[in-house]
Amino acid sequence: MKRITLIAYFDCDVIHNAETEAWFIDSFEEWRKAKNLTNFILLGHSFGGFVAARYALKHPEHVKHLILVGSAGFSSETDPTSEPIIRLRATWKGAILKHLWESNFTPQKLIRGFGPFGPDLVRKYTVARFNAYSTGQVLNEEESRLLTDYVYHTLAAKASGELCLKHIFAFGAFTRVPLLERASEWKVPTTFIYGYQDWMSYEGAQEARKHMKGGHFVFIDNPTGFHSAVIHACRRFLSPDQNNHPLPEGLISA
Repeated sequence: MKRITLIAYFDCDVIHNAETEAWFIDSFEEWRKAKNLTNFILLGHSFGGFVAARYALKHPEHVKHLILVGSAGFSSETDPTSEPIIRLRATWKGAILKHLWESNFTPQKLIRGFGPFGPDLVRKYTVARFNAYSTGQVLNEEESRLLTDYVYHTLAAKASGELCLKHIFAFGAFTRVPLLERASEWKVPTTFIYGYQDWMSYEGAQEARKHMKGGHFVFIDNPTGFHSAVIHACRRFLSPDQNNHPLPEGLISA
């Protein structure tokens, strides 16, 4: 089979929210066409969840089920959980952080700036972060090494998608145009998965679900529970007896 690779770089001159979102959606649609995919299950995590949701809103005919894991895009400045960030923004520290955000000072830029010390910095982060929050199974040495390698090369790569963040999110990860505003237009069956200590608020997703018609890295922190949740979400496509599948043990329906 011929391998097809789609490479697209974000244009820094794009300054409007709608154009920025279109860059992601259209790039994904070009990839879909190249792969000749249709009627598929689409899963997105964090910012990828936001992009997946926007794609499903524009091209619902291609997505038979949408799974959003710790998805960004549902929170806004009016959410009660946003108060700590609002207070921070009113301080001099918040003003500095906001300036850095608007100047595209990203974690990726920081890692690139550390040069040869970058891999060790990422390794310390991944070991501390994912061992501290993992439930049950902890990453072994080889898995930790592979994760560190993946995260480092993702962060150290040529700047692209990271340059869009300030156009889609205000400082504090508040979506400039929240997905909640288009909840009534949702046509694709959707499953939301959030970690118990997810820093992405699930309340916005809960609110969106009311209007729908039809730990943040949970897949690493609790891989067993995550896999159970995804398989449960896809049960209607995997089993002819879709109604005879209770919620797996350890999962909570919100």
